[in-house]
Amino acid sequence: MKKSVLLIVTGSIAAYKSLDVIRRLRECGVTVTCVLTKGGAEFVTPLSLASLSGNPVYGELFSLKDETEMGHIRLSREASLIAVVPASADIIAKMAAGNADDLATATLLASDKPVLIAPAMNERMWEHPATKRNLAQLKKDGIGIIEPDSGALACGEIGQGRLAEVDTIVEAIVAKLGGNGKLAGLSALVTSGPTFEAIDPVRFIGNRSSGKQGHAVAAALADAGAKVTLITGPTAEPAPDDVVVVRVESAEQMLAACKAALPVDIAVCAAAVSDWRAKNPLDHKLKKRANDSPPEIPLAFNPDILQTLSQLKAQRPKLVVGFAAETETVMKNATAKRKEKSCDWIVANDVSGGKVFGAETTSAFLITAKQTEEWKNISKRELADRLVDKIINTVIPAKAGISLASVSGHGDSGQRRSFSEAKPRT
Repeated sequence: MKKSVLLIVTGSIAAYKSLDVIRRLRECGVTVTCVLTKGGAEFVTPLSLASLSGNPVYGELFSLKDETEMGHIRLSREASLIAVVPASADIIAKMAAGNADDLATATLLASDKPVLIAPAMNERMWEHPATKRNLAQLKKDGIGIIEPDSGALACGEIGQGRLAEVDTIVEAIVAKLGGNGKLAGLSALVTSGPTFEAIDPVRFIGNRSSGKQGHAVAAALADAGAKVTLITGPTAEPAPDDVVVVRVESAEQMLAACKAALPVDIAVCAAAVSDWRAKNPLDHKLKKRANDSPPEIPLAFNPDILQTLSQLKAQRPKLVVGFAAETETVMKNATAKRKEKSCDWIVANDVSGGKVFGAETTSAFLITAKQTEEWKNISKRELADRLVDKIINTVIPAKAGISLASVSGHGDSGQRRSFSEAKPRT
């Protein structure tokens, strides 16, 4: 799929650099469409942006022509990524507050796509507590921030606040689009969502998983260039771009789909698979009788997908990551689970009180054989991005011939091989 960027240009003297960003992105094969704010139009013209991008430039929220097609909705859906270059202190504040009083902010609020901002402002504006507070909120919301440089500012002062170099901005955008290719040539499978285990044609055993985290991981892996198969249980989450989606219902179906997706280089088991299923599911509705006691429903264990993938003797993924949803002694239980299942890493979180399922944010521990890292109060997309960064830092050295055991510290199984030792995939 061709990558496209919606570039929002706001009111800053650095707006002229957006012209070079457009040129460079097009050289990388990226389609660019621009939204120009009222402040941005004080520094660059719509004609300049249109000439370089080759596309119409949008600026009015209440445009009679554009809004007949709900322009702000269409713009937010058509882009692979939204970049705000430069991002003024004003639009940063509006984004943090969720304002939607012009086309740029309405489009940002209506979008579910990745967003990057490149701030540019006076040093004192950059250092102001309000700006720091707003940036912290945007980070929590999963917005990527390209930090400004230090140096001489347009106002004549010296300090941090100067728009990052065009090369830095373009590299960040292309990387977010997956154009960096860091995982290019590698394949991944991700499980996501709950499983529903039929009791009869009407009732099932299930759990509260929404699939938000697993879908975010699949999207982050695809953005990094991996060929991703997402195997998902029943969920309302939209499918990420650029992934192969396999929809299943039960744990047995999910395991069969995982086996069919092999061989892969990376497996991330984020699905909340039901531990049990009805031993003898009925093909007709179990009727409730007025004087009957509640029926006894014999249960059977479901297959353990994480353990099965981790303990394969052939076609074992080089890196297997599991998720552990715990309600007590999180670290102890998750550490034991990692060893029991023979997976390389475990991402563990505390789901007591229903504070994670269906939420946009989470806190978690990444547990390996050698270390534990804590991630507090971040969006599920940011957790996915951090996890994929760790995967990149593990598999890239391994791909170069350094064993995974020495990189990730999972050397507690003789089944692991370095990427260079693995048999070629067919």
